[in-house]
Amino acid sequence: MPLPAPNLDDRRFQDLVDDAKRLVQQRCPEWSDHNVSDPGVTLIETFAFMVDQLFYRLNRVPDLHYVKFLELIGVRQFPPVAARGYVTFWLSAPTPTTVNVPRSTEVATVRTEVEEAVVFRVEEALPIVPCELLFLRSQTAERAETAQGGAMVDHHEAVMRARRQAGEALGAAVSLPCFAGVPAVGDALYVGLSDPVPRCAVALRFDCRIEGIGVDPTRPPLAWEAFDGRAWAPCEVDRDTTGGLNRSGDVVLHVPGGHAAGVIDGERAGWLRAVVVAASEGQPAYSASPQIDSARAFTVGGTTRVVNAELVEREVLGVSGGVPGERFAFHHGPVLPGDGGPGLEVAAGEGWEPWSEVENFAESGPEDRHVVLDRRGGEVHFGPQVRQPDGSLRQYGAVPEKGATIRASYVVGGGSRGDVGKGEISILRSTIPFVARVENRAAASGGVDGETMEETKIRGPIVLRTRNRAVTAADYEHLAREAAPEVARVRCLAAGGAESTDGDGVRLLVVPATESDELGRLNFAQLIPPVGVLERISAYLDERRTLGARVSVEPPHYQGLTAVVRIRSRPRWDPAEVAQEGTRALYSYFHPIIGGPNGTGWPFGRPVRVGELYAVLQDVPGVDYLEDTRLFPADPLTGDRGESVNQILLDQNALVFSYEHVLRVEA
Repeated sequence: MPLPAPNLDDRRFQDLVDDAKRLVQQRCPEWSDHNVSDPGVTLIETFAFMVDQLFYRLNRVPDLHYVKFLELIGVRQFPPVAARGYVTFWLSAPTPTTVNVPRSTEVATVRTEVEEAVVFRVEEALPIVPCELLFLRSQTAERAETAQGGAMVDHHEAVMRARRQAGEALGAAVSLPCFAGVPAVGDALYVGLSDPVPRCAVALRFDCRIEGIGVDPTRPPLAWEAFDGRAWAPCEVDRDTTGGLNRSGDVVLHVPGGHAAGVIDGERAGWLRAVVVAASEGQPAYSASPQIDSARAFTVGGTTRVVNAELVEREVLGVSGGVPGERFAFHHGPVLPGDGGPGLEVAAGEGWEPWSEVENFAESGPEDRHVVLDRRGGEVHFGPQVRQPDGSLRQYGAVPEKGATIRASYVVGGGSRGDVGKGEISILRSTIPFVARVENRAAASGGVDGETMEETKIRGPIVLRTRNRAVTAADYEHLAREAAPEVARVRCLAAGGAESTDGDGVRLLVVPATESDELGRLNFAQLIPPVGVLERISAYLDERRTLGARVSVEPPHYQGLTAVVRIRSRPRWDPAEVAQEGTRALYSYFHPIIGGPNGTGWPFGRPVRVGELYAVLQDVPGVDYLEDTRLFPADPLTGDRGESVNQILLDQNALVFSYEHVLRVEA
């Protein structure tokens, strides 16, 4: 509990008026009219009002001293953090040449009458590479096991041969099965592209016949994957108008960034494949193989990462006076944190010399081109000159020459307003040939507002206690948040667990901030922190850890779970609405960031018990009672379920992840 601050003068307006009237009675008894209409009383009240304001300012002095003390020990307010997301650039039509989306291309949300547009900038240039179909092959699971990955059936050659025989360019009357007669799990259709298409959206256009009887066309048991030269990575299906290769249409895939050319069955190409997977509960499987008459492939777009930040390039901050300790203000602010900080340059002769940012000038010599940046205040500080005990002067950091121009390139923006929802980024602010529209297929996340003064004052004692060194678990967690304030949760554990004999190992578990959909669901990929964030935390802690301590920064282990519940709704309640609200309640409760009993994220290592399903669902409006409740552990990647259990135990480094919840509501 903080020490109580003294009130330097607790008198208020009425107290001052009453004191003045008592003194009037003592010192000037002739003044007997003390009504509010008396001009003298009016003067007293005016004086009391002014003194009351003075007392208010006087009582703010301790706060001023406290803030100045925090400044003295090096505490600075955290600047905002920019939200990041992914935006897809859709082409107006397939092109024979590569369409380049330059770095710093700007996209934005729609500007309304009450809100300004939220602007995002492309962080990494995107080449949208054209492609065409070279190979079309299939392989059954049985053949893959016996032939060790070889002996594929070449369908593309059969199609081309039929076309030559028919003398047609397209649509030859040939039909080929994608898989075995009765498709089995592991059967695959391989598509070889002329070039690898990393981060691109590829349309596969099939002419198919309805032969794959039995499947749900909205959820066919197919998984599309891309080959990265060593292994297969999943592709996101944007849309599938073929109903699982059962009718003519397009399959549009978002190819992952690692897609590369590889050799399969003796042919080098950019390979994609569709694999038959096990049907989940209630999902029918193929009873016969789909039949394909012809196929084409072409690129229709690409996806790249964007950040809610505006780039300011080569802004002239001012001209050096050639004296130590100069400060220059950025014209925009606050300055966002980023890799390497802003690019600061000082004119030197006919060129420009880069200056680097340091945390403080303690280790800077008179020749070191160092600056200290106040990101929240939007200022750059050059090194001071300090008098030593012997009377000499020591220069900390170099001083730019008199008359030298100082310029900087930096980024501004950020904040929580950048956490826009799915589909809200739709405006292309920079013209790019052949690009028709833009779209964010998932919500942007990671935006954090700048630290307020009250938050800084609370953080001050923690900084003073840690002294910028990581010793205890709380120190590691606090410093990790300093390095990456955009993360949602941080947990520090011993590297080998509670019973580990390795006392020098530290394991830091990081949960990124992310947005859920309207039902509270998360995509598992959203819970994996970006590599840059983990590296930034590791580098920051490496400079502050105790000697000999080994620090591992990684995401926690996630234990998937699936709840299957049968509910009886109350009379006159819509079962569909009750099911939706119940599903939302389960996803929200079993949520690693906003779930748990306290709503602050599921506690690390806390087991999940089937009784909690009753507690959560009984609070949902419209629920009468629960007829059957089952809890299953699940693989968060594949969704494979285990047996029904009464509780799911978690390790101390684990959190829960809701893979899928199934609610059946009956009136």
